[in-house]
Amino acid sequence: MASQQEREELDAKAREGETVVPGGTGGKSLETQEHLAEGRSRGGQTRREQLGKEGYQELGSKGGQTRKEQIGTEGYQQMGRKGGLSTMDKSGADRADEEGIDIDESKYRTRSRNP
Repeated sequence: MASQQEREELDAKAREGETVVPGGTGGKSLETQEHLAEGRSRGGQTRREQLGKEGYQELGSKGGQTRKEQIGTEGYQQMGRKGGLSTMDKSGADRADEEGIDIDESKYRTRSRNP
């Protein structure tokens, strides 16, 4: 458990808009972020109980199919090129920049739903 001083420091960061609790995104205080994270965790557990293993497999399959339709073969090729360049020390994007390799991320980036 964090000391009172540590909690105060985390609360100050949260009030500045930083997420200090995994799953607490959007909370404007440490306490709010803790409650959001707990609620989201419980929600996920409830959903898991409702769907079961097969339900989650079906959801994953549908999501994969949707993504395949969104980006197509060319999108996966560009994503693979970038991933293939990554190393333990550098991301694929950094290596592509250094080596002058053109990767068209627009082929696999999902456009924002909110204009």
